Amino acid sequence: MTDAFRETVAAVRERVTPDPDERERLERATAALVERTESATADLPVETDVLRVGSTARDTWLAGDRDIDLFVRFPPDLERAELESYGLAVGHEVLPEGRAEYAEHPYVTGEFDGFDVDLVPCYRVDRATEARSAVDRTPFHTRYVESAITAALAADVRVLKGFLVGCGVYGSDLRTRGFSGYLAELLVLEHGGFRPLIEAAADWHPPVELDPEDHGARSFDDPLVVIDPTDPERNVAAVLSETNLAQFQHHARALLVDPSPDRFEPAEPEPLDRDALFSHLTRRETTAIALRFEAPDVVEDQLYPQLAKSLRGLVGELDRRGFSVLRSAAFADERAVLFVECAVSTLPAVERHEGPPVHVSEHADAFYEAYAASDAYGPFVEDGRYVVERDREHATAVGLLESGTLFEVALGPDVENALREDYELLVGEELTALLPEFGTELARYYDPRP
Repeated sequence: MTDAFRETVAAVRERVTPDPDERERLERATAALVERTESATADLPVETDVLRVGSTARDTWLAGDRDIDLFVRFPPDLERAELESYGLAVGHEVLPEGRAEYAEHPYVTGEFDGFDVDLVPCYRVDRATEARSAVDRTPFHTRYVESAITAALAADVRVLKGFLVGCGVYGSDLRTRGFSGYLAELLVLEHGGFRPLIEAAADWHPPVELDPEDHGARSFDDPLVVIDPTDPERNVAAVLSETNLAQFQHHARALLVDPSPDRFEPAEPEPLDRDALFSHLTRRETTAIALRFEAPDVVEDQLYPQLAKSLRGLVGELDRRGFSVLRSAAFADERAVLFVECAVSTLPAVERHEGPPVHVSEHADAFYEAYAASDAYGPFVEDGRYVVERDREHATAVGLLESGTLFEVALGPDVENALREDYELLVGEELTALLPEFGTELARYYDPRP
């Protein structure tokens, strides 16, 4: 490893490692929360215990992170409805100003002494393979990492997390589809540190499979497979997208060639302004179209998969109709946007439509009869089949999106409901209406970088 690489890692390690004061504040807040939680569960009619989980429990949290994760474990034979009811009651007693959030089942999130706290109910199962919900595995993840990690490796995990933040690929939520904290920990453990991981990742040829406990019990069709040491049938990297894995590899190679602490800082572009937007629209000579609508009131892990599905449906229909989508994106805040950039905006008034081969008599006759009395050109015979040139249903991409065809494509259910309520179609210079809310997203779109 070059001196520059060593110096870069040392500088980043110092920056991402919590100092003694931060550690003391965390320990004090955690102890108070555990005491409050144990008091809140004392009168429940079932036996519970409280576990501290996540990166703060495993000493792999980044300086400045203000997250505390506490799990309340309930007996495995408890009905799911009772677990949810007891869990919410305890959460609201511990965090009176907290709010319920909903993943696989509800939990309470709130603030305590400057820390963001998640208080999550789960089942107390003997093995991760017996999990009744996804969160039941988390205590086993904490136990596994605690048993395997050293102080030096924990420091390297922090460096890796800082690097993933800089690459823009840290986070296993369905908006980011990047690396989870647990995945980062396993990768450092598997490779023995940050440096060997970066060197290995630079040469990965996906699909890549890692099995720390050599106990994998099934195969996966993912670009990176890391078999969960606590569950032989689970891929810890299942959420990671192919794009984000490639992004990580790109930055790993760049770091080896030109080490710099700057590579551990996320590049946040300046929001696009009106003049810059007009410049891009003029230079590209494409047709940029945005469907803007009120974002459905669902959690992000439900919203973003629906936006992705809707965008795929929209792009597929535009491509099928001949409008050739160059690139597309989805944005969401108070409102949501499906953004498409068409290389072709206007098509001829007629389109070619091929029928069946003439020798397939039944279908061929039906096709011929359907068009024989129409004003289409044809039917005529070409290369053994009937062909017509008929009026195109939608000669422009905008016309297609203004029509009911929009609701014939595959849309996420909540997105479809929101679009049926109301939407705006913004084209070309009208896209300036997006700048106040989505100027940063448009800046990223028009300056795409790994």
